[in-house]
Amino acid sequence: MALFTPISSSYLPKLYSRRLSAHDATAEQKSRVCLSNASSSLLQRTYTCCKVGFSTRLVKSESYNFKASSSVTDVSTPEVSMESSIVKGETWSIHKFGGTCVGTSQRIQNVANIVMDDSSERKLVVVSAMSKVTDMMYDLIEKAQSRDDSYLLALDAVFEKHKLTALDLLDGEELASFLSTLTLDINNLKAMLRAIYIAGHGTESFSAFVAGHGELWSAQILSSVLRKGGVDCTWMDTRDVLIVTPAGSNQVDPDYEESEQRLDNWLSKNPSKVVVATGFIASTPQNIPTTLKRDGSDFSAAIMGALFRARQVTIWTDVDGVYSADPRKVSEAVILNTLSYQEAWEMSYFGANVLHPRTIIPVMQYDIPIVIRNIFNLSAPGTKICREPVLENEEKQTLETYVKGFATIDNLALVNVEGTGMAGVPGTASAIFGAVKDVGANVIMISQASSEHSVCFAVPEKEVKAVAKALEARFRQALNAGRLSQIAVIPNCSILAAVGQKMASTPGVSATLFNALAKAKINVRAIAQGCSEYNITVVVKREDCVRALRAVHSRFYLSKTSIAVGIIGPGLIGATLLNQLRDQAAVLKEKSKIDLRVMGIIGSKKMLLSDTGINLFAWKELLKEKGEKADLNKFAHHVHGNHFIPNTVLVDCTSSTEVADHYHDWLYTGIHVITPNKKANSGPLDKYLKLRALQKQSFTHYFYEATVGAGLPIMHTLRDLLQTGDKIIRIEGIFSGTLSYIFNNFVDTRAFSEVVMEAKAAGYTEPDPRDDLAGTDVARKVIILARECGLDLELSDIPVQSLVPDPLKETASVDDFMQQLPSFDSDIATKRQAAEDAGEVLRYVGVVDVNNQKGAVELKRYKKQHPFAQLSGSDNIIAFTTERYNKQPLIVRGPGAGAQVTAGGVFSDILRLASNLGAPSY
Repeated sequence: MALFTPISSSYLPKLYSRRLSAHDATAEQKSRVCLSNASSSLLQRTYTCCKVGFSTRLVKSESYNFKASSSVTDVSTPEVSMESSIVKGETWSIHKFGGTCVGTSQRIQNVANIVMDDSSERKLVVVSAMSKVTDMMYDLIEKAQSRDDSYLLALDAVFEKHKLTALDLLDGEELASFLSTLTLDINNLKAMLRAIYIAGHGTESFSAFVAGHGELWSAQILSSVLRKGGVDCTWMDTRDVLIVTPAGSNQVDPDYEESEQRLDNWLSKNPSKVVVATGFIASTPQNIPTTLKRDGSDFSAAIMGALFRARQVTIWTDVDGVYSADPRKVSEAVILNTLSYQEAWEMSYFGANVLHPRTIIPVMQYDIPIVIRNIFNLSAPGTKICREPVLENEEKQTLETYVKGFATIDNLALVNVEGTGMAGVPGTASAIFGAVKDVGANVIMISQASSEHSVCFAVPEKEVKAVAKALEARFRQALNAGRLSQIAVIPNCSILAAVGQKMASTPGVSATLFNALAKAKINVRAIAQGCSEYNITVVVKREDCVRALRAVHSRFYLSKTSIAVGIIGPGLIGATLLNQLRDQAAVLKEKSKIDLRVMGIIGSKKMLLSDTGINLFAWKELLKEKGEKADLNKFAHHVHGNHFIPNTVLVDCTSSTEVADHYHDWLYTGIHVITPNKKANSGPLDKYLKLRALQKQSFTHYFYEATVGAGLPIMHTLRDLLQTGDKIIRIEGIFSGTLSYIFNNFVDTRAFSEVVMEAKAAGYTEPDPRDDLAGTDVARKVIILARECGLDLELSDIPVQSLVPDPLKETASVDDFMQQLPSFDSDIATKRQAAEDAGEVLRYVGVVDVNNQKGAVELKRYKKQHPFAQLSGSDNIIAFTTERYNKQPLIVRGPGAGAQVTAGGVFSDILRLASNLGAPSY
């Protein structure tokens, strides 16, 4: 008996999700579907026509109404006890695979293998549409609405993509059945899109219905693949189960009570232990197709986890887990082992690529953990999001991270409403944010001073003009009367949020955060922190955002202190320093929490730049092979700005005045400077005073220990004496290792020229020994010490006794000088003999007479019992006579020349800088 009855359009969606026989499919492919109107009632769904045992086909009437022909083949169905067939709880595990995971036939097979390898007793697998398919479906709608005929070609591309995938994965009856369903769906979509094309418009319900087909197809393909692998599997159209209601702002709220009832009903009829469910799509209470909006598949998985009371929800994606910061901005970001629900929610709200905040809500009620895994790296354990996070592995954690992660939001504007008339006036805040609500703007962050004098808040930059206009209209009278002073807009802002559950119980986290920002010279424009202390939010300039993110991440994760190092002058001292850094870097990072990265090396002709750090085991070869033309400005900009480390130091290992002239600009821009170069501190007094004034008023550091005593702690000792309140009376010393060697060996009957030749051959002198014998280098050291003591002296104020005979000062070449020097030995030999006759020795010394505010460089005689007479080799010795050390001067003695000790002095300054930037003391 045949029964013909009008079919309402509510039957249409159910038709596409039903698996049809080959005979049915053939008949359906010949039908045409037309839309008579665009009302949502057209897509209402009914379940009365879909009982088991009915075969159904569409018949088009002349009035374009649908009729159904249904022949009853079996109207008797066995009674099934719903209670006995429904199993929920921890036997179920939920897996969600995104579009990338099911993007190709090979990836779908990989998904099937993962599901089959899961030892859980029961599994629900939520799948998205194949990669790019949802975008393709929305593009179909857009083309049809725009009356663009290419929607037909685009629909053919969708068909071919799924057909080829099925041909790769399926065979036999499973393949025939899927292709039949796919063909039917495509033909019906073609008819629906044709109607939209004619009308020039499609409702939101139509769009949701069309867009959801990608999930239907991927779920059917995967379930077929699993059955082919011997798995007891069925697939679920979640529109039959999941009911949601619109909640405004492009969101929906799940109806858990109704959804649970429908799930129980579905499970009673489908007792398979493996279910492949469609993500993203759902139904309204009126059975109208809809979607779960942004990140809908993740949301589907979380809702299903709650409905099933599952043991765990695993979100499979293409990353190893949740990062401590955006790895595109911070290359040193690390994978977090665990996050609390609150931490994950906060990070996702502030733009971190974790989960959408609403995804976390369903599972929190039942303490169901969410695990983020990488389908392309199964060895990675991923990130677990749960109620009580497990403690991080202390052995792997170099720093206990009270802050779990950092996130940023860009393209914001800060709106500041201020005025004395706001204080104590009820309803002001309500009026402000009421005006903002009226224009539909989204407030990201709010900050208000306790004085109630001002309220500032952040909104997306694209919405700020409308917000400002609305506020000016709302408060025009208050502005005219002076109760409000201004409504100011600060554009080009970004938000940086620090998130961590331990922040609530850990003193000093905020101080550490703001200290890191201050030392990176980041200006904070606004601050907000909830009383729960799960996050601290700051507003910074957009151009500072990445640097701020790197600064705080470096402070909490990389090490106590991370410093980008630029080496200027890879000569003898520079090369030795690079070797010392190479040998010690790993030890410093492990034991002292100091991460030193050499980001650039520049010589007089070439420079080598790196974004992550130069390999110091091969820097010479790299400079030679990959070096580019030297450009000091480009070099400084690169080391300071183009990497993930916020602290920058440039180390000048040259003796160049040109390089020294850049110190002021570098310090001003936040670059620390370390140098053994004496030119800046002994140059023109006005430049020196300007440099020191800048150093004192900024957070940048300028260290120059090696300018006076190479590796000896002379400057450090002097600063300690001054800072502890001691008064310097006199500083006297042998400051030149070269001249120390010469006069320590100028004994007995040895000629002065012979000792100079010996020193030159041993490498103690400059290539031209006159540079040492002239005493200018010692004079520069005297000036540096004098200025450190507060004496405003120029280099020209220091009388210098030169050891270069006057006739030889203008000698053209070094060889000529060395050949003629012996003819002047008698003069200095006479002075030596006179000293010996008096029981004394000759020493070339520098003197700072603080009381008389003068200095001198001269050849002096000292008793053989004097400490200056006891030196050997190239040792330096400096005596500090102070009020505390008056009767017995404080003596500093040791090697004062040579590349190793000078580089060591520079290295010591680098570590001192690290300590000032927060590295621990050991």
